[in-house]
Amino acid sequence: MDDDRVFKALADPTRRLLLDRLFVRDGQTLTELESAVEMTRYGVMKHLRVLEEAGLVVSRKSGREKLHFLNPVPIRLIHDRWIDKYTEHRVAALVDLKHELEEQS
Repeated sequence: MDDDRVFKALADPTRRLLLDRLFVRDGQTLTELESAVEMTRYGVMKHLRVLEEAGLVVSRKSGREKLHFLNPVPIRLIHDRWIDKYTEHRVAALVDLKHELEEQS
């Protein structure tokens, strides 16, 4: 996984909106995704290409249509590497504080 591509893809609000739309209903066509944003079809295609290069969106042909699907794995890997390890210490400290306060009462 290329973290830089994932972060770049997630940095844009339009791309995050497209991911949100796919989270709500997976397997949408370009036309369906295009209806969610105020930009040209070509603009949406460019955003989808960035999302696909980051591995966040996977597409496949179904007849004459190309369907787009959310791939949450890269986001989870980012979470595990960059977020989870920083929050663990805080959560552990809160649990310790809770135990100390309970022992005092």
